[in-house]
Amino acid sequence: MIMEGCQGKPQISIMDKICPQCGHEIEIFSIDTEAVRENCGFTIYNDTLTCVQWCKYAKQCFGDTAYEALMKAARIQKERAAAGRAEISAS
Repeated sequence: MIMEGCQGKPQISIMDKICPQCGHEIEIFSIDTEAVRENCGFTIYNDTLTCVQWCKYAKQCFGDTAYEALMKAARIQKERAAAGRAEISAS
């Protein structure tokens, strides 16, 4: 549960992303770390910056399980971005 009095209390929103595998929309909530496209099974990760990545109270606020899942999604996004930059610079 989000801590009472948090100055950066997240506003929960729904984002629509396009599945790179089947081309259909995938809805993902801003507080979700990932979503799976039901038809094709592709997993899309939430790549938005959240307070979990910078707030010193994030683990306490979200709880261990949600914090670890959000940090894993952030690491995956960071690795993919680095790989994309490396690919561009190599060409």
